Amino acid sequence: MFMKRTVLMTLIFAVLFGCSTIFAEGYSNKVYNWNYKPEKDNKPVGTEPHYQELLDKTGGFFIGDTSKKELYLTFDNGYENGYTEKVLDVLKEKEVPAAFFVTGHYLNDASDLIVRMVEEGHIVGNHSWHHPSLPEVGDGRLTNELNKVKEKFTELTGVKEMHYLRPPRGQFSERSLVLSEKLGYTNVFWSMAYKDWEVEKQKGGDYAYNQIMKRIHPGAIMLIHSVSSDNAEALPRVIDDAREQGYEFKSLDDLMFQKQTEGLPFDF
Repeated sequence: MFMKRTVLMTLIFAVLFGCSTIFAEGYSNKVYNWNYKPEKDNKPVGTEPHYQELLDKTGGFFIGDTSKKELYLTFDNGYENGYTEKVLDVLKEKEVPAAFFVTGHYLNDASDLIVRMVEEGHIVGNHSWHHPSLPEVGDGRLTNELNKVKEKFTELTGVKEMHYLRPPRGQFSERSLVLSEKLGYTNVFWSMAYKDWEVEKQKGGDYAYNQIMKRIHPGAIMLIHSVSSDNAEALPRVIDDAREQGYEFKSLDDLMFQKQTEGLPFDF
């Protein structure tokens, strides 16, 4: 209890005085880079035991219930490259929910798309204002990075709540997980991704389709980037063929409801 009060007082001080160098006491700030352990034949993946312990401790997750053929489609939106409108068109046509993790740059540059995401029932999550490594900034700046995104999002959409955080660069520490949880966020990592963000090295829709389809698995939280022309081209086929294989696309809110009502820990 004393430790929790100390962290809370530290956080309040940092917010009130705009300090960016204070770090919450009592929690490790060792920086980790998210990774998972790939499996063949579309089997669910695992991660480092210590990473799993930290996520369990702070309510975060990277995968759903691996006994169910469910997929969770998430996009990281650091900036707009002209393809998100096409992605949204496909999601609307196919009636697929998604989560879009956005930065301050995206909120300022593509406000019309943010409004459309909300109007069409998608989740908009926090990807920080400037996309820093959250473990490498102090409590005050971490708080400001997340608060600015939420405030701008509310200004644009009227929606006051923002529940999910995708840590920039996949970097985290015990401190950043604990502090963001105290700010009301569930940290969402991923169990499926591929190198799709290099816009000058796109290889075509067939390449994207093959990379995605060989990695999907029951409970997969899929990370793909909407800056990729390849992904935009492949998405309709990915959705249709995944469904043909018996998969159902679900929302992160469905996953949270599952966790809360079924008492998951998930199987890996």
